[in-house]
Amino acid sequence: MAKEVQTTFDQVMAQAREGRFATTYLLQGDEDYYIDKAAQALADHALRPEERDFNMDMVYGSDTRANDVINMARQYPMMAERRVVVVREFQSMTGKEVLSSYIKNPMQSTILILCHKHGTLDGRKAPATDIKKHGVVMVSNRLYDNQLPAFVTGYATQQQMSIDPQAAQMLCEHVGSDLTRLASEIDKLKLAVGQGRQITAQAVEEQTGISKEYNIFELQNALGRKDVVKANKIVNYFDTNPKNFALQPALSSLFGFFTDVMTAYYSPDQSDNGIAQWVGKNPFIARQALIPARHNYGAKKVMDIIAKIRETDALSKGVGGEKTPVGDLLRELVFYILH
Repeated sequence: MAKEVQTTFDQVMAQAREGRFATTYLLQGDEDYYIDKAAQALADHALRPEERDFNMDMVYGSDTRANDVINMARQYPMMAERRVVVVREFQSMTGKEVLSSYIKNPMQSTILILCHKHGTLDGRKAPATDIKKHGVVMVSNRLYDNQLPAFVTGYATQQQMSIDPQAAQMLCEHVGSDLTRLASEIDKLKLAVGQGRQITAQAVEEQTGISKEYNIFELQNALGRKDVVKANKIVNYFDTNPKNFALQPALSSLFGFFTDVMTAYYSPDQSDNGIAQWVGKNPFIARQALIPARHNYGAKKVMDIIAKIRETDALSKGVGGEKTPVGDLLRELVFYILH
C-alpha cells in the first residue's frame, strides 16, 4: 500500500519545479488563489508549451462525468513524456467516487489534477481516501488578516519588487483577504513604479485612489495613540467621502485591531518585538498603533470597546430598530473608544 501523502502549497510548487510528480493531485480548500497557482505550476512544469495541444485536457466538473475523466487520463501521451488532465470545479462533479478505480491503478504517464474549491472533500469517503493513499492532497486555507501583509510582501519579492510596511497595510485594508485581487494590485503597481523599485504608500495612493492619510489603517494608528484630532479628521473625511469608505470592513479591521491589543496583554515578552511576535505583526506596524494602544487602554476598556464594535455592527444592519447613518455610527464608536 502506498504511503499517505499530504503536502503544502510550497511543497507542491517545489516538487513541480523539480519535475517530481504524483499521478493524482487533489487541490482543495477555501482559498482559490493557491489552488489555481498550484494547478498552473504543475501543468507548466509537466509539459512544454508545444506539447500541450495534444497532451493536456482541461474540463469542468459541472460539465463532465467521472468516466469521461478516466478515459482522458487513460490515454497515452503523444510525442511527450506525460499527459495532464485538469478538472476545475471538481466540487460540482457528481459520482466522484467512480474515480477511485482509476486512482488506485493510474496511468503512470498521466498527471490528474482535481481542483475542489469552496471547501474540502469528506476525507472518510472515496475518492478522498484513495487519493490520500495513492496521490497528493493539498489543502488551501484562507489566510488570517494578520497574515495578509506577509503575503503582500512575499508576492512583491517574487515580482522582484519591495514594498514598505505602510503600503502593504494600506493594500490589505483596501482589498481585504482576496489574494487574487491583492496580487493583481501589486502587478499594477509594478507596472506603474517600474521593475525593481520600492512600492511606497504614495504609489499606492496614486494608483489605487486610497488616501494615505485618511484610511482605516491611519484611523487605527490615531486610535492606538489616542490622537483625538487626527481620529476625528479621518471620521469627517469618511463621512464626506462615502465612496471611499465602507463601514463593515472598517468594523472588521477595528475588531481585529482591538482583539490584537487584548492578546498583547498576554505576551510573555512585553518588549516591542516580543509583543509584535506574540500577536503575529510586523514590528514596524505594531509600533505604529498596537503597542501605543497596549499602554493607552486598560484591559477592561479594550473588552468594552470590542463589545461596542459588535453593537455598532448590529446597529448598522438594522438590529433593534431603524438603521442609523454609517457616519453617525462611526463617529459615536470613535468617541466611545477615545473617551
